[in-house]
Amino acid sequence: MMEGPFLWYANRGTGVVLLLLLTLTTVLGILATRGDAGRGLPRFVTQSFHRNVSLISMALLLAHVVTAVVDTYVDIRWWQAVVPFYGSTYEPTWLGLGTIALDLMVVIVATSLLRNRIPHRPWRVVHVLAYASWGVSLAHGLGIGTDAGGRWGVWTAIACAGVVGLAVLFRLTTLAARGWRRAREQHHVPPHVLPAGGNR
Repeated sequence: MMEGPFLWYANRGTGVVLLLLLTLTTVLGILATRGDAGRGLPRFVTQSFHRNVSLISMALLLAHVVTAVVDTYVDIRWWQAVVPFYGSTYEPTWLGLGTIALDLMVVIVATSLLRNRIPHRPWRVVHVLAYASWGVSLAHGLGIGTDAGGRWGVWTAIACAGVVGLAVLFRLTTLAARGWRRAREQHHVPPHVLPAGGNR
């Protein structure tokens, strides 16, 4: 175990960058869903880039957890980093939320890597947990982050929430527009099927 400014800054930095990357991958996931929301974006953005950002996020998450456990400034054991709300005396609620986010991300990334071997419906159900993981991560950062109380920390969190909110709004808007177009097409009767005398 170690203690020093390097570990503290490393943990702090990886946490902030991780939140930004999780926000990015969440937005890409929203835009990459099948349907009108993904149109107009290159394929490498909506699929390959999304997957690569997710993998980079996992690497940063591992570094974030390791620096937190190795640093003896706070007492965080390795099992407390993987089992939520288990025996931690340091900010147990916020640390537990971070552990939940970690566990969710591991499940999400693992199922994504095995996507070709998993039926689409179960994979999709598990992948929805990405939204919960992002929200829990945001709460974890606001509650336990040393920069959360500062102005730039608050604005970073607000910006992340705003970007995800706009992406969700865009997705819902495009889904509503698509539903409206389908309903309009279903109620439209082509002239050649009108009854005799109906085209007067």
